Amino acid sequence: MALGKEKMSPSREARPLSGRRIVVTRARSQASVFVHGIEDHGGEVVEFPTIEILPPKSYDPLDEAIEKIKTYYWIIFTSANGVSYFLDRMQYLGQNIDDLKETRIAAIGPETAKALESVKLRADLVPQEYRAEAILQGLKPDEMVGKRVLLPRAAEARDVLPKTLREWGSEVDVVEAYRTVAAKSDAPWLRTLLLRKKIDMITFTSSSTVTHFVKLFQGEDIRGFLAGTAVACIGPITQESAEAMGLRVDVVPRDYTIPGLIEAIVEYFTRQEATGNRQ
Repeated sequence: MALGKEKMSPSREARPLSGRRIVVTRARSQASVFVHGIEDHGGEVVEFPTIEILPPKSYDPLDEAIEKIKTYYWIIFTSANGVSYFLDRMQYLGQNIDDLKETRIAAIGPETAKALESVKLRADLVPQEYRAEAILQGLKPDEMVGKRVLLPRAAEARDVLPKTLREWGSEVDVVEAYRTVAAKSDAPWLRTLLLRKKIDMITFTSSSTVTHFVKLFQGEDIRGFLAGTAVACIGPITQESAEAMGLRVDVVPRDYTIPGLIEAIVEYFTRQEATGNRQ
C-alpha cells in the first residue's frame, strides 16, 4: 500500500478511480474481491479492517441445531458467513449436506445464495431487497404458525426476523454461527491521513464495520476530521447505522452487493470529475 501521490502510468490514469484513495474497513479475510475491484478501476486502497470474523464462543447451540436439522421448516441465512460456518460445522460433525434438501432455505441476498450454490444448495427465497424485512415479505404468516425456523448467524445481528416470526407463531432457534469482533487497527495513523485530507472515501460493508470504526475514535470529533471525505455504505441498514452515529453517507448502491458498491463508487467519483468537484 503506497501512500505517495506518485505519477501513474497513462493506462492507470485513464481509469475512473485514478488518484483516489479509498479506505476498506471490511474484514481482511473477506476484502480481496472488494480491494481488487477498486484497484481494477485505478483506485488506491487503504486496508483498515475494523472487524474480524471468528468462530462462535461455543459450538454447542449450533451443534444441537445441526443434530435436529430435519425438524426445521425453514433455515434462514442472513450472510455468506453464516452459510460458511454452518456448512463447515455440518461437515465437521459428519452430517450430510443432502439432509438440507428437504428443508426450505432463505438467503438474504445474492452473495449468500452463491455461498449455498457452491455446495449445490438452492435458496428457495432470495428477496429483491437484501434485508431482513424483505425476507419476511416473502413468507406467509399463516403458513408459519407452529413451524420451526433456524437462524444461524452472528450473535449481534438485528432482532427483526426472530421477533416477527415468533409473533406469527413460529418456533425460532437463533444460534451463533460466528462472531464479529473488533480488529486491531492503527486509529492514530488513519486519523492523521484523514486530517491531512489524504483519504477520498471510507467504505462500510456492514453495520459492524461502522460500529467498530466509530469506537476507534470514541470521544473525538469524528465528523470534523471526516469533513471532505466521502462515505459509502453497501446498503440501507449499514447507512442507517452510519447516520445514527453521526456520519454523513454519500453513496449507497442500488444493488446491495460488493460489485454494486464498486459501481456506485465509480459513478460517484465520475460525477465529481464531471462537475469539477474533485476533493
